[in-house]
Amino acid sequence: MGAQLRAPATRRAGQAAIPPPRPEIKHPVRIAVRLVIGAAVIFGFISLLGFLYTRYLNTGPYHRADLGVVVWLEHHRTALWDHITLVGTELGKTETAIIVTAVLAVLLRLLCRRWYESMVMVIMMLGEVVIYVSVTKVIHQQRPPVIRLDVAPPTSSYPSGHTAASVALYGGFAIILLWFYAGRPLVRVIAGVLWFVPVFVGFSRLYRGMHYPTDVAAGALLSALWLILVVKTFLPRRQPRPQTADPPAPST
Repeated sequence: MGAQLRAPATRRAGQAAIPPPRPEIKHPVRIAVRLVIGAAVIFGFISLLGFLYTRYLNTGPYHRADLGVVVWLEHHRTALWDHITLVGTELGKTETAIIVTAVLAVLLRLLCRRWYESMVMVIMMLGEVVIYVSVTKVIHQQRPPVIRLDVAPPTSSYPSGHTAASVALYGGFAIILLWFYAGRPLVRVIAGVLWFVPVFVGFSRLYRGMHYPTDVAAGALLSALWLILVVKTFLPRRQPRPQTADPPAPST
């Protein structure tokens, strides 16, 4: 089930990697069912973790350690880091995610010269939003009792929506670039920078008193599981580059 590759593409002169041919999507209904079932499983798993956390681990040593991280960061705030982490929280907010997703979809269309990768990018983001919102409807977690530097949205503190959105957005874009431009050193550097963004966003949310570490970890896990499902479905493994045999040595 999932995307199937066409015949391997020929290598263009001077390229460091062979761009993958556009995968054919066979049995779209089956793929849609797979995504829905997968999203439901991820929702159930993250919700179960949230239930255990809010009912059984929200007191005692675990909670003190969880809260202790946020309290320590609150006591070590500086004007410089207040401004730096503001950038981090802005990178993961809903408005930013919508705008950046639209921009990256157009950019992928220009880079790849087709809409397939843009479609995958949109699916990554839509699935993350649906799962995240669904979890917040059944898990109700209060935000840390510290001075918060941002206005708290009405949603539950668990999981971190900013972290989940940044993993799906920037991490998903990095995965698509690596899949399409496999083997290019510059792309690997860009992907590394993109994967750092969710780490920065998660830290910023902790620093600004908006989430517990558990919330951030749950948000990252939610999107990571969804990305794995989308990648397995739409981005098939690259075919190995054909090896050319060395010409035979001239006979003497």
